This record gives sequence, structure tokens and C-alpha cells, in this order.
Amino acid sequence: MNTASHPAVRHRLQAWLSASWVQVLSRALAAIFGGYALAASFTAFLSLALPMHRSQSVLTGMLLGIVLYACAAMWAFATRTALRAWVGILLPAALCYGGLRLLQGVAA
Repeated sequence: MNTASHPAVRHRLQAWLSASWVQVLSRALAAIFGGYALAASFTAFLSLALPMHRSQSVLTGMLLGIVLYACAAMWAFATRTALRAWVGILLPAALCYGGLRLLQGVAA
């Protein structure tokens, strides 16, 4: 018998995942780690994408990355669900990382 398809197990797992402390923990982890990934990938992307001297673009990217990190933390707790918080933070981080990899290929 497959226990994953058992209704009681599924109900217990769903109840545990919908507990308020699990939702808050997930949002906090999204804000901390997802926000860091977003800020780091955004900073690296801007340091290559901005058309100015390298040191100026790195500094500009770092300053904007700090602001973006704070916005990501606010986003994580402002959304309706924890899943939306994760997607709203990790999707732009992945796009920035993809753009960074493309620019690294052009710069190399």
C-alpha cells in the first residue's frame, strides 16, 4: 500500500504545511536566502550590463542590490502565500543570473 496516497497521511501533511509557523518560516527563508540570491545576481548582472566604467557600475549595482534586498524581504511578507513569495523572488533572480551568464559569454 502506498502511504503517500493515503488520505490521512495527505491530510496530516497538508495540515502541517499550512500551519502558521511553517508559513512564517518559509517566508523568512525566502526573504533571507532568496533575497540574497536576488541581490547578488542583480548586482553581478548590473556590473556587466551598465555602460560605464567598471568600478562605477559595480558600485551602482551594489547600492541598487541593497535596495532590492530590502524590497525582496518586504515582498516575502506582503504576498498572500509563501509559494508566491518564493516564486516572486527566485524567478527574477534566475532571470538576472541568466542575463549575467549571457553577458559573461559576450564579455569573454
